[in-house]
Amino acid sequence: MRGWIVPPPKASAKSAAEFERERHAKVRALEAQGLLKSARIKMALLEVPREEFIPREYRDYAYEEVPLPLPGANATISCPHSYPLFYEPLGLARGHRFLEIGTGSGYGAAVAREVVGDEGLVVSIEIDPLTHDFARRNLERMGYADVQLVLGDGGLGYAPAAPYDRVAFTAACGSFPAPVLAQVKIGGRAIAPLIEDDRQILTLLTKEACGERREKICPVLYVALRGAYGAEALF
Repeated sequence: MRGWIVPPPKASAKSAAEFERERHAKVRALEAQGLLKSARIKMALLEVPREEFIPREYRDYAYEEVPLPLPGANATISCPHSYPLFYEPLGLARGHRFLEIGTGSGYGAAVAREVVGDEGLVVSIEIDPLTHDFARRNLERMGYADVQLVLGDGGLGYAPAAPYDRVAFTAACGSFPAPVLAQVKIGGRAIAPLIEDDRQILTLLTKEACGERREKICPVLYVALRGAYGAEALF
């Protein structure tokens, strides 16, 4: 994880009550920073125990602002602030059909499932079999078995469940992959870390009838997208 210092693995020692206090404190901090505004996203972050989606040896770091290793090749769970950083600009809301590219631990899919509710749909694609299996076990254990998990190339999207209202890429791309954009509804939005020279810029795309509109949000640092539209060679 270039650019990040990973804390050392250790035996988990925190209680459920300690994790709950840390979860509430983190949500208050995200609100104070102006990153968290939506009531539904706030509810989701409070509802989903992040520590349950992290390997046991890193569990006690669950609410620290550092990405943590996951099973699989170069796989991580993103920092806690990353989820409102993505979901707020997307305007993720009840009833949305949401596509996530890069399942990771399954935490982001669980948060999204809480946001979209029973009326919505969450589809999440992961290219690494070990990471996919880790996420599947986490989501099933935590009661999110209705999240539709796909083992495959996220750059190709998932046409059987299209069209989507919202799409989030949790890996850096050279550009928004055309197959995924084709699966976004008119008026829908996609967000991704796009590579510009030697940096990544979180970019929001709104698909319009006459084209698309883009908004640059902030610099970020994510692992590279793998697959047909992969960006590994750019790092």
